[in-house]
Amino acid sequence: MEKTTIQVDLRTLLLLKKLKDDLKTKSYDETINKLANIKIKSELESLSGVLNKKPLKEILRDLRDEDDKF
Repeated sequence: MEKTTIQVDLRTLLLLKKLKDDLKTKSYDETINKLANIKIKSELESLSGVLNKKPLKEILRDLRDEDDKF
């Protein structure tokens, strides 16, 4: 895998160090990926909860534009 360098503020670096320790990850890359996966999983669960509460017809109707001719 190709490695790269990114610039972050000192505050961000300190936050990444704390998160790395808290999550018990081996690298900052692993820390960032783990956080991203947690965020995505959370959003999918949230979306799932919303979609399960509405009938499919209502969801689709809400997605259509007023000028939609389907």
